[in-house]
This record gives sequence, C-alpha cells and structure tokens, in this order.
Amino acid sequence: MKRLIPYLSLLAFASVPLWLQDPYLLNTFITTGIFIIAAMSLNLLLGYTGQLSLGHVAFFGIGAYTSALVSLGFDVELIGGFRVVHEPWPPWSGFVIGTLVAAICGYAVGKLSFRVRGAYFVIVTVSFAEVVRLIALNWVELTQGPLALTSIPPMTLGLPGLGSLDFYSKQSNYYLVLGVAVVAYVVIRRLVYSRVGRAMVALKENESLAVSVGIDVTRYLVLAAVFSAGIAGAAGSLYAHYLKIIDPDVFAFIYTVTIVIMVISGGKGTLAGPIVGGLIFGFLPVAVRSFAAPEIQWILYGLLMIIIVFVLPTGIVPAIEKWFLTPRKEPSSADSYQAKVRDTP
Repeated sequence: MKRLIPYLSLLAFASVPLWLQDPYLLNTFITTGIFIIAAMSLNLLLGYTGQLSLGHVAFFGIGAYTSALVSLGFDVELIGGFRVVHEPWPPWSGFVIGTLVAAICGYAVGKLSFRVRGAYFVIVTVSFAEVVRLIALNWVELTQGPLALTSIPPMTLGLPGLGSLDFYSKQSNYYLVLGVAVVAYVVIRRLVYSRVGRAMVALKENESLAVSVGIDVTRYLVLAAVFSAGIAGAAGSLYAHYLKIIDPDVFAFIYTVTIVIMVISGGKGTLAGPIVGGLIFGFLPVAVRSFAAPEIQWILYGLLMIIIVFVLPTGIVPAIEKWFLTPRKEPSSADSYQAKVRDTP
C-alpha cells in the first residue's frame, strides 16, 4: 500500500484541472506547486545533510532572473566600455540556463561556506542572499532594478515536426509545474537512495564517524548544494515565466522562511514532507483570508506552526507513517508471560 501512495497522489494531482474551474484556486495550486519544488530542494540540504540554509531563496531568484534575461535579451556595458549584447532566446533555453547558473552558484557557495558549520554557515548563506538581492536592486541597466523585468514570455516547448507548445493558460501551467515537480521528486529520490544519499545521511547523523570511515565531507555537502540550488533555480524560472514579471522582492527573506516552514512542518528528511507542508501552508492563507484580517492571518500562521512543532516534533509525514503505515508488532509469548508476571500481585 505504501508503494502505491505516490502513484495515487500523482493521479489525484493530475485530475485537479479537470474538476477545478475556479481560476483563483488553480492559480494558488500553481504558485504553491512552485514553492513546493523549492521546498523539496531545500529538504535535500536540510533534511538529508542537516545544513540549514537561510539564503536558499537566492538560488530561486537567480534562476528567475537568469531565465527572464535569457528570454528577453539584454544590452549591458561592463568594465572598460565593453558591451555584452544578447538577443532573446526561447524560454525553454532560459529555463535550462537558469537551472545551470543556479547550480553553479550553489557549487561556488558550497565550496566557500562548507568550511564552517552551525551559525557561521547560516550567516554565510544569509549574506549571500542579501548580496544577490542588492545586485538585482542596483544593477538597473541589466535588471531594471525596482522597476522590475516585465513582459517575460510564457514558457514554450518546441516539439520536432509538431511546432511549439505554449503555456499560456493556467491549466497548461499547472501541468508544467506538476511535470517539473515529478522530475525533481524522481531526481531527489534516486539521489537519496543511492550511495551518495547514504553518505549524506551519515554526515547528518554523525559527521565524525562518517569522516572516520572515509567519507569526504566537503565533496558530498557540495554535491547536495549543487542539486539543491539547481532545483531551486528551476522553480524560480517557472515562477518568472508564470507571473511574467520579476523584481528584487523575489529575494525577500519571507520566502526563505516560508520554504523552511514547509520543510519542517511536513517532515524534514522525508520525500513527502515538503509536499504535505507546502500544501498546508500554501492554502492556509486562502482558507483564513475569508474571515481574518491580514494581521490575524500571520498570527494564525505562527500558531499553527508552533502547534505542529510541539505536537508533531518530527513533522506531519513521519507522524502519519508511525500511526498508520508502520505495522504493529504482535505480542510474543514471552511478552505475554512478562505482562502476566507484572500483573501478578
């Protein structure tokens, strides 16, 4: 039964546009799906290596800006009067390049920051995100600064002999996000259950013991950072092409907090955790908006997070697996005898 759950869930998600006709709710599904992909990428780093990155939104924004600039084209002057002119390329190429650029940035940040641990690592990642935000805000010639990049073309996919598939409608964007989410899930799953994933978990559980048996700490942590940043960049690219506008607010710290909440509440270190947490905290604002003011919404948001942490400290998914999916052990004859001895006066 446990093996069927992913397939049944995929069928349920695939059926959503068939019965959901409300554009607002479908839009919520799309944006929530994009942030679930970002949460899945952070879970690879936080849940399986134990490294908390509070600057993870930087890779999300890098993917968004890179994909948008590749699709729109740019003409920018660099040092010494040297100009770089780029003609617009198809949006799918922006998606690929945005993912690769985010992964390269993840490699660079990982090589530099994994020399430190704990609070120092968190400070490095937050500082990196702030530097990237300031670049996007002040390099007006390239990014338009606070005026934002506008008229970003929607995602298109060229099909040999069949023309191109344009993702204009909400239904088509929904299936695009769902497809990318499935690919990200499969990539993370195969990585986690490989030898590399076992090494990552070993580093999380006991780094000293892992080093003593020959596991290269920096190598595996950097590898996790590369995959994590690349998937976050892919989510950012989807975000830019769906909204068709992007500005420096995409690097806001609140997005990182939202992603971290999705991972922790759903259950870090589980494949389904970011999905469950993302659905809950993606649709919670929609549920409370009808009867609560914005200030009350944030209070309810925080209270729910506190309740989940106290009642389900390991997250929602591990608790469900423990309650419903773990087979109960039948008491043996020895256990029955010991119980009878304890009850005998």
